[in-house]
Amino acid sequence: MPRVVKQHEGERSMSLIRSLKSKIAEASKTASLIMVLLFGSAALAHAQGVPSIPSQQAPATAAQPFSAVPTDDAYVLGAGDVLTVDVLGRAEFRTQAQIQTDGTLQLPFLGTVKAAEMSVLKFRETVRDALRKGGYYADPIVNIAVSNYASRYVIVLGDVGRPGMVPVDRNYRVSEILAQVGGPRDTGSDYLTLRRATGEEIKLDIRNLATGTLDQDPFVKPGDKLYVPKAETFYIYGQIARPGTLKIDTDMDLRRAIASAGGLTTMGSEKRVKVIRDGKEIKKYALSGPIKNGDVIHVGERFF
Repeated sequence: MPRVVKQHEGERSMSLIRSLKSKIAEASKTASLIMVLLFGSAALAHAQGVPSIPSQQAPATAAQPFSAVPTDDAYVLGAGDVLTVDVLGRAEFRTQAQIQTDGTLQLPFLGTVKAAEMSVLKFRETVRDALRKGGYYADPIVNIAVSNYASRYVIVLGDVGRPGMVPVDRNYRVSEILAQVGGPRDTGSDYLTLRRATGEEIKLDIRNLATGTLDQDPFVKPGDKLYVPKAETFYIYGQIARPGTLKIDTDMDLRRAIASAGGLTTMGSEKRVKVIRDGKEIKKYALSGPIKNGDVIHVGERFF
């Protein structure tokens, strides 16, 4: 009996193996057929000029030879400025050129064109009219952008964060120019001097630039210079809360000087304050008396 069972089990195993081989063979034929169909279709598409499926790549973009930002139409052009000039839809006209020392630049078709001392708006109209009158374009839409501002600067000097030259591509007020250079340092004065290219000098209170009237924060012009001097200082010691070197504020008197140093100690007396100026002691100096650069203030003890 056991021998019969083993015989049946052997026959069943052989049957399963034959069935598995048959399925594998069928799957192999199916895969081969799919490959033939795929390659055949690709070959047929190629032979018939049918475009294949594009690869997953980013589309190529045309190189942009120039880079310029929109420009204020009121900006007045000058020698050294680099302009990007183009006509909408006319790639053959797009160019970049620098205004020469004689105030001209070179443009396609038009040749030498004067640009200096013109506003961007005026120059755009000039180029458009020249292209129209020359018969190059019927109604051209001309775009002008300044790629590099080289002709118009304001110079900022003195006790500011980053002294140097600031290009003025539009109308700027003094406060805006000051902000671009990091503002005055802590050791800087409360006022600055605006020196015009004409030689005129204007003294401005920095504290009024943001809070004052518009005439206290005037527009700068190309060639102007801003100068922020170091603040004037005084030294105070003795019976004072915070002895040391302090900045002299505008119109500071002795009373304000004492207050800026934290006031008197419990032992200090206003009647025993001495001011030393230019090496000479000034006794009984009035509390309303002005404080000058380099003053030394000594606060003495009061008598009980």
